[in-house]
Amino acid sequence: MRVSPAIYEYAARLIGVTPWEASRSKELMIEAHAEAYRRYAHSPILVGIDVYNVEAEAYGAIIPQPAGAGIPSITVHPCSATSDIPELNPLNPAADGRIPLVIKAARALTALLPGANVKIPVSGPFSLASNLVGFENLLCDCMTAPDDVAAALSFLVEGQVAFVKAIHAAGIGVTTFESAATPPLLSPEMFRDIALPALKRLLQEAGEILGENISCIIGGNTLPILDYLMETRPGYVICPSETDQNAFMHRMAQWPEVMVRVNMVPGIIARGDPKEIRQEADRVWALAAGRENACIGTGVIPYETDPETVLDLLQYVKQKSRTSSC
Repeated sequence: MRVSPAIYEYAARLIGVTPWEASRSKELMIEAHAEAYRRYAHSPILVGIDVYNVEAEAYGAIIPQPAGAGIPSITVHPCSATSDIPELNPLNPAADGRIPLVIKAARALTALLPGANVKIPVSGPFSLASNLVGFENLLCDCMTAPDDVAAALSFLVEGQVAFVKAIHAAGIGVTTFESAATPPLLSPEMFRDIALPALKRLLQEAGEILGENISCIIGGNTLPILDYLMETRPGYVICPSETDQNAFMHRMAQWPEVMVRVNMVPGIIARGDPKEIRQEADRVWALAAGRENACIGTGVIPYETDPETVLDLLQYVKQKSRTSSC
């Protein structure tokens, strides 16, 4: 059993810079993720710091510099209504926002770390729409103007497919992130009727471009939408700590070919108590045991986490794997 830590803004801590600094500098982004890989040899390396912000900023969202080690977040959305989204300029991955920076950083990491599994996060259409118009506005439009939402998501799929093509041309892999569409933020019925068609299209077209089933990361209480999610034919999903993990893993027995990352509760990692972390690792181990395509996940590692805590977790699971195979 291996551990797949979710390292985003936490990479910045490993080189002593803030998430903002690492997110705005190609050199610091490379250094941060290379240092994380040097310490943890994790797979995949997801090249990003504030992963849901990159495309939204390229479309015009405003992300001011936060204080201290705060995580960059959107404060001004470029659209006031979902119907405004198709009026935006089409996404140009070669020039817009930080997209070229992220692609260049990923290419450099691929050259620097032979054998590493380097991927770029790509936002799902519903999550991207929520960052362009604001989640409350998007949710209201889902109930009052679903046709506008469908048109907006279709427009965004076109841009995300262009992004995937640019990533593939650079020789990099892709992981999609669509957590804004998760219950309880969105009801299972709204996920099925509104978010799912665009997500299916994105994953299908991305899969055709890359020649593989694409990873699809959705956090939250995903058990109620699991059957719908599997209609997208993902190659990799997570079993979030926020859902009924026992029921989730039982249901996933229908899809043995899909890699499942079973997440630990991330707050336990941040607290750093060795006994508590090992108990949590044992709990998640038991959930993943017996499934060939499974690994242990940390959830998103908070910036303040002690680096030695992550290393201790990896070593504990590695030793546990050796003992169980004897």
